[in-house]
Amino acid sequence: MAVILAVGLSTAFTVLLFINSTAPTTITITSGPKGSVFQNTAEKYKKILAREGVKVKILQSEGSIDNLKKLSDPKVAVDVGFVLGGEAGGVDTSKLMSLGSISYQPLMVFYRGAPRELLSSFKGQHLDIGPEGSGTHTLALALLKLNGIEPGGDTVFVNSMNGGDSVKALLDNRIDAIFVMGDSTSTALLRQLLHTPDIHLFNFTQADGYTRRISYLNKLELPMGALDFGKNIPADNTFLVAPTVELVARDGLHPALSDLLLDAAREVHGTPGIFKKRGEFPTPVAHEIRLSPDASRYYSSGKSFLYRTFPFWLAGLVARALAVIVPLGLFLIPALKMAPAIYRWRVQSSINRWYRVLLDIESETFKYPGDTKKREELLRHLDRIEITVSKTVVPAAFGDLLYALRVHIDFVRDRLKTRPDLLQTAADGTSDEPAANGSSGVSDKPQPFA
Repeated sequence: MAVILAVGLSTAFTVLLFINSTAPTTITITSGPKGSVFQNTAEKYKKILAREGVKVKILQSEGSIDNLKKLSDPKVAVDVGFVLGGEAGGVDTSKLMSLGSISYQPLMVFYRGAPRELLSSFKGQHLDIGPEGSGTHTLALALLKLNGIEPGGDTVFVNSMNGGDSVKALLDNRIDAIFVMGDSTSTALLRQLLHTPDIHLFNFTQADGYTRRISYLNKLELPMGALDFGKNIPADNTFLVAPTVELVARDGLHPALSDLLLDAAREVHGTPGIFKKRGEFPTPVAHEIRLSPDASRYYSSGKSFLYRTFPFWLAGLVARALAVIVPLGLFLIPALKMAPAIYRWRVQSSINRWYRVLLDIESETFKYPGDTKKREELLRHLDRIEITVSKTVVPAAFGDLLYALRVHIDFVRDRLKTRPDLLQTAADGTSDEPAANGSSGVSDKPQPFA
């Protein structure tokens, strides 16, 4: 019993040590620049998770690509971040997983001058495509490349690190157009551009074509007047292209935190908006980064049972207790059922092994019939066996086995002492059949059966 309990407790301790049963109460989110959509979203997540007792640390970044680099760098203390779809190229994402897409992130191109219909019309001009490390920069280069506009040509690319500087440069006519997205530009600057009379929002009339060429893009429609009905902004139905924003985490993220983050995403992004329907996000759509198994389970059946039934803090305690009880029970229940049988086998084995010795002694007597010296030697051997057996301690429940053994020792001794004639008869091969004169050749007295 002591061995069984020791092994069971060791198993439970090992499981508790190596299984991540309790969810952490602190999580770090890498977001974006101050005032960006990503930063604002992280702040909303922080408030929602605080209701469950989880503290959220927000790590500012330069944007989507910078978030991806931080997540893939084990030296950076971060758990989850916002990443635009289609930006994982060149980055090792083997240790990352997607929790799904949480929103659209439309690309907006603002410019001065006469209305334009094609991106190719910006060739040879000064274009601000956002800072390196931002989703804006990467997507702008991809779209412009499809129109024959690449770095090194006659088009001048500006990589402003400050959105305010970009807007001021556009208003001062120092640049011809700026490419902006919510991951690296504050919403206040976007509103300023949309409400500036002589600044136009580019209409992607070829949006269908772009979404066919670049698989992670989506076509969005901004209806006339949707931003400001009084001022009719925009003045016409405007088409935009947009990747989805994915919630990306490291593969060690606890399932309970994954559920909480998706709960927060559903609360923040599940409401209807200009570009989305109610309940459209979050959705199990992932691109270069594999979808998390925990996220797949959440989308199909909701939160795990414990965290759906109990408060977050209590569910963690229950999970930790189950991590000990379940493996302990799985081991102890069959082990305890087998323990009596094993114990009985051990006691019987300690007694039954002497029967092999008794059989060997009887066998020796047949090898040396009529040898008085040999018989005395065997009798002394029996005496030693009886002394040893008499010192054997067994539970009272097995006393019958011990007394039976001692009776059989006496039986063998009696055969050696009182019936040497039988041994001689067996050695000579004489028959036990009745003799011709009617006598039997053996005693009529009943003999014990060994």
